[in-house]
Formats: sequence, structure tokens, C-alpha cells
Amino acid sequence: MTSASDATDAFVAHRNLLFTVAYEMLGSAADAEDVLQETWLRWADVELTEVRDVRAYLVRITTRLSLNRIRSLSRRRESYVGPWLPEPLLTSPDVAEDVELADSVSTAMLLVLETLSPTERAVFVLREVFDLPYDEIAAAVDKTPAAVRQIAHRARSHVEARRPRETVGGRERDAVIERFMAAVATGDLQSLMDVLAPDVVLITDGGGVKQAALRPIQGVEKVLRFLVAVTPADADNRAEPVWVNGHLGLRLISDDVLDTIATIRIDGDRVTGLYFVRNPHKLARVDEEVTLAR
Repeated sequence: MTSASDATDAFVAHRNLLFTVAYEMLGSAADAEDVLQETWLRWADVELTEVRDVRAYLVRITTRLSLNRIRSLSRRRESYVGPWLPEPLLTSPDVAEDVELADSVSTAMLLVLETLSPTERAVFVLREVFDLPYDEIAAAVDKTPAAVRQIAHRARSHVEARRPRETVGGRERDAVIERFMAAVATGDLQSLMDVLAPDVVLITDGGGVKQAALRPIQGVEKVLRFLVAVTPADADNRAEPVWVNGHLGLRLISDDVLDTIATIRIDGDRVTGLYFVRNPHKLARVDEEVTLAR
């Protein structure tokens, strides 16, 4: 007979991994936490002596529950006001050292994953990020290993076609972000023009609660006009660097209140994507670091 403490220890040992799986599946930390609660309830009823591989078993439960939750999330997003962006996570700098993990939780990648079907997303995440064998993935998504191989190939091709055009090293990426931050801090429009790509896209998520564009804004001049329009001239505004979703981002403070978390997509030496989360319901996870693992 397995003791409750044994079950708890086994779950806690894999909790960060399970949270990362659920978050990459859902793009929402709050929903990922709910999935983990459900996973624990299922796990507490399992007889550990009958489980051959605890990690695989827990990942399978988490994946299935995440797939179930995706259906309710899609209905919720249909009524969402304006563009939807993933919930930002405050992560430690060492997450960036695991390049594949950092890339997989970046805002840009999570938005690409949103364009996959739920099963494709699960297969891609479990195979490409967590390197699970095809037979384990098949058990998690109720498909045959052969079908999973086909799904993995299709999902990989889809994602590769939408990745940043040029691979950027961490040092080069941070240098571009520092140029952007300096331009924002000084209000130097010419410096902003120099660091933003001509076809830069700005997506703002206000969730109907905070002021935000109701559709993506494309083109450097339109982006600059929007940024000037939404920056209160009479407020005390500042931008602070912060590690968000495995990369350097910005915490935008207005009158000592957190206003926006900005994450940035880099292609070459230019900013090609700006993602501003202003919905206060999505800013709860930027007060303390979230530990990710794979």
C-alpha cells in the first residue's frame, strides 16, 4: 500500500515539469494551475506500486486534462475583447540558458502554438520540448505511435514555417532589447525608428479592461503613433528590464503602478514583434518567479 506522503513526494518532484507542460499547452498560468490541481486529485487515487514510470504517468494525466480544458478555453476566447496574448510569467535568468525551453515559452512561440490544433500542439510540445518517446505521447493523446509520428511531422513543419526568420544569439538579442529599452526610456523617436523593423507588428491585450488596440498594428509609423497616443504625458512613466517567459522583457510602470508587461520578438538586429499585456487579470504572475522545468 502506498502512503500519502509517497504520492505527495512523487508529485512535488515533478510539479515544475507538469506546470510547464500545462502552460505550454494552454498559454495561461491560471489554467495550468487548475490542471495541476486536477492532476493531483487523479494522482492521489493511484496505487504507486502499479506505476512503472511516474514521470510519464503524470505527464499523461496532465496532457489529457489540458486537452479537455482547451475546449472550454476556445469558447472563452471567442468572446474575448481584442487580441488574446498568453499570460506572462516572471522567470529566472537561468531559464534563458536552456535555449530550447526559453524558446518554447516565448510569447512569439506560444502564439505560433495557438495556430495548431489541440492534438498537434500536445504532440509538438511533448516531442520537441520534452523529448518524450512516441509511444508515451501516443498514450497521452489516445493515438497510435504511427499516427503521432505523422502529427509530429505536420506540426513541426507548421511551426518551422512561422519561427523567427533568423536565429539570434542571446547576447545579440539582449543588445537589441537594450537599444529598444534605452529608446523607450528617453522617448527618442529616431532611436525607436532605428531599432524597429519597417514591418513591426504590435499586439496589445487589454481584455476589454484597459485601453488597447482591437486588432494588431503593423508598420513602424503606425506603431510609433499608437505608442505615443497611449503614453500619458502627465504621468510618471518608466520601463524596467525583467525576465519574462525566458527572455528579457519590459515592465512598464505608470505612477508606481504596473501598467504593462512587454515581450519582444527579434529577427536579426531589429524588433519585429511587440506584445503588450495590459489586462490586469493576466499580470498576477509577474510579482514572483515561476520555476519552469523539462
